[in-house]
Amino acid sequence: MDILFDLPLVAARRERALRQATAGADFLLDVTARELSERLSVVERHFDEAVELHGGTGSAAREAMATGRIGSIKRVETSNAFARPGEDLAVAALEEVPLADQSVNLVLSPLSLHLTNDTPGMMVRIRRALRPDGLFLAAIPGAGTLGELRDVLLSAEADISGGASPRVIPFADVRDIGALLQRAGFALPVIDAESYTVRYDTLFDLMHDLRAMGMTNPLVGRSRKPLTRRFFVRAAELYAERYSDPDGRIRATFSVVYVSGWAPHESQQKPLKPGSAKVRLADALRVDRRSDDA
Repeated sequence: MDILFDLPLVAARRERALRQATAGADFLLDVTARELSERLSVVERHFDEAVELHGGTGSAAREAMATGRIGSIKRVETSNAFARPGEDLAVAALEEVPLADQSVNLVLSPLSLHLTNDTPGMMVRIRRALRPDGLFLAAIPGAGTLGELRDVLLSAEADISGGASPRVIPFADVRDIGALLQRAGFALPVIDAESYTVRYDTLFDLMHDLRAMGMTNPLVGRSRKPLTRRFFVRAAELYAERYSDPDGRIRATFSVVYVSGWAPHESQQKPLKPGSAKVRLADALRVDRRSDDA
């Protein structure tokens, strides 16, 4: 297993972001929490026991409870610092699922799986924690996220030093995430992506928000060399040149992959065996078969 992320650093930065909360900086978590709750609300099921895994502010748990589809929900976080007054959290590292096998009906994972080194293992542990016919819903930042920032940081460093080191973490694409879901043993997987474009006055405002989200670079292979003001000024110039709108504001893309999958159960639909169809596809589609000379 490749170790990409410094997980203690990830946890420390998430907690720092919580302590230094900036109004509005958790907008992406709020957006994805509402989207997950909307997807949950159309499922004609009631989930007695649910868990939110590493959801930061807990907005996903609150939005999910508001759907009326959940009996109770427990939150898992890296520290009790994330608990609201009177709330009892389960404390576990980002790559831990502190749940017994087949112990819950629903697991929510809002914006945390992209920071795990063993994402396949995490999905397997989540699936094992679900009771048969239990549901997994996740929002995972995907390919395209912060693509503009990645481009200008690499270009600025190449301009100044002639080389570049990773400044923005890699994000998986929809197909990779879908493959992980299937490998983990989930049934009836559904994967799709939504892109959100956020506009800022300057690169520095974007980076302020990323710090407030706890999303600054946690890569193990990141450069430890301090960046200069010249570097940031050049990056801001490139951002304005390449990704600004007519009013001068710059664009930042956040692409979120939404995932749902079910713990297998005998009542679920199964795909037909090859060769078991009773009707030809051409007949079903009402397609005329014609000879080459027709």
